[in-house]
Amino acid sequence: MTLPELPLSTPSLLFPAISLLMLAYTNRFLGLAAVVRGLHANWQTTQEPLLLAQIRSLRQRIQIIKHMQTMGVLSLMFCVASMTLLFFGQQMGGQLMFGMSLILMLISLALSLVEIQMSGTALDLQLRDVKCREQ
Repeated sequence: MTLPELPLSTPSLLFPAISLLMLAYTNRFLGLAAVVRGLHANWQTTQEPLLLAQIRSLRQRIQIIKHMQTMGVLSLMFCVASMTLLFFGQQMGGQLMFGMSLILMLISLALSLVEIQMSGTALDLQLRDVKCREQ
């Protein structure tokens, strides 16, 4: 099966998207790290079981964000490899690398979706706890 020629400019289109995603992932990671530090300090003084459960949930979310970041970086690396191969006239290798880059980006985005769902669930539980205390 012969694929159409992939121009060098096509993989370069992913650069801005990957850069913005990595920035967003890093901001999420830093935000969660600050929340974990605050919860940990509270837990050390109160030993409240609810705080420990929240910290466990945040630990899982941080692990997912680390995997998101890893897949994003690998996607960028495969994209660069694709451009390098295309630059040197290696169409088949460039196309394979670009395909891998797209797959890695898709995995990164899927992990992002999982983390967003976990975040929403955690916030909902927190708000439900507040609502129960109001009644």
